[in-house]
Amino acid sequence: MAKKLVVFELAGELYGLDIFDVREIIKDTPVTKIPRAPDFVEGVVNLRGKLIPVIDLRKRFGFEEGEKTEETRIIIVDISGQEAGLVVDAVEEVATVEEDSIEAAPEVTTVNAAFVEGLAKKVDELIIIIKLDLLLEVEEKEMLKSVSQEVAGQAS
Repeated sequence: MAKKLVVFELAGELYGLDIFDVREIIKDTPVTKIPRAPDFVEGVVNLRGKLIPVIDLRKRFGFEEGEKTEETRIIIVDISGQEAGLVVDAVEEVATVEEDSIEAAPEVTTVNAAFVEGLAKKVDELIIIIKLDLLLEVEEKEMLKSVSQEVAGQAS
């Protein structure tokens, strides 16, 4: 069976998200900073009247901060019922990979292995598949929800 992935670049590596977890992809847009947010949360964006927390995946994965370019995108995703934006270096494509070409994540990867669902082989490239529901700890998910509500309450 085939799986469709939204493939993006981050710190020179290719990553994939299940297409069913992706709501939309937007150009990098100004983010409103929020107090007391973890360092990997850039702030919130107002997307058609809805406040969406924005996570810098480079910071979340412990990579060096990167330059924002014309290719920088925010991928709007659903993380366990909470909408969030993920800042990535560039969105490459929607790829179809056969599920039997996906291997379990090795113990040593550039990303905390807890986030990694597996590695997909595509011709001469490897795509690191991210498990969105494990991207944030339970407390972090609650914090994102409360931050969104707090900022929404201040805006009204």
